[in-house]
Amino acid sequence: MITVHELSEKVQRWVSDAMGGSAPVATATGLRQGANPWLLTFDQGSRVEAAVLRLGDPTDPDHCQRFATEAAALHVAGNHRLPAARLIATDLDGSAAGALAALTTVLPGHSRIPSVASTERLRGLGATAAALQAVPLAPRAALPLRTRSIADVDFAAQRREKGTTALLTAAEVRLEQLPAPGGPTVFVHGDLWFGNTLWSGDRCTGLVDWDCAGVGSPGIDLGGARFDAALMFGLPAAEQVLVGWQRAAGRRAERVAYWDVVAALGTLADMAFCVPALHDQGRSDLDADLLGQRRDAFLSTALRRLDADDQ
Repeated sequence: MITVHELSEKVQRWVSDAMGGSAPVATATGLRQGANPWLLTFDQGSRVEAAVLRLGDPTDPDHCQRFATEAAALHVAGNHRLPAARLIATDLDGSAAGALAALTTVLPGHSRIPSVASTERLRGLGATAAALQAVPLAPRAALPLRTRSIADVDFAAQRREKGTTALLTAAEVRLEQLPAPGGPTVFVHGDLWFGNTLWSGDRCTGLVDWDCAGVGSPGIDLGGARFDAALMFGLPAAEQVLVGWQRAAGRRAERVAYWDVVAALGTLADMAFCVPALHDQGRSDLDADLLGQRRDAFLSTALRRLDADDQ
């Protein structure tokens, strides 16, 4: 928790006005590794209200795009009653708050990842991904066409700079030989992993961090969810995510192996880059070596299935 005084007076005034101006910010608690976004509380006398505040740099074009995307995604999610927070207010150019700002309601549940996942939780993640694919959507400025998760990070370029492996290189070459899947585009979260989901028991209560959202194939979120399940809990967990997706969607998923490869290529050779985020979510048992082994097992399996599909 930070002291309220560490939020600028301009931000505090903007937040207070957005909440109706009846109470100042009482506390601010960092939700990602002790920092931004912030869980804010407001002392209303007989009750305490809360909201989530995300701040960004208005001089950074990437931040501006991500905030515009988050706002647009939350509007779509709200219109289709998807499990997402309600947008209270935004400042998408920083003129009012002195920073890019998005204020949302607080969803119930928590995002900490257990060391062992029940079948219900794994299938619940798949069902959550399936709810998104039920929303047909065309590309627009704030919700552009996506062809993979975390589309604004060039993992291939980073691997060329920092080093790669024979398996990752083979996967890149294999995908280049295949046509990109076509078909209608749907709403995608674009960064669907357990750390961006909230849970109450084994029930998914919401999705957070929509700044990579857009439109694209349903396989983007399904592949991302399957890959994360394999990283967190081992290869069999990915199959339970698929079961949950197909049951909720009422149909078989298409090009599963292709999207599994795409998801696994959203990494670096050294999986240490994602360890801090996982430890922050309670998975201190995971290290770069284990994550690398699980990534490679998932990717190798996907490549074998991809080859079998072409026979």
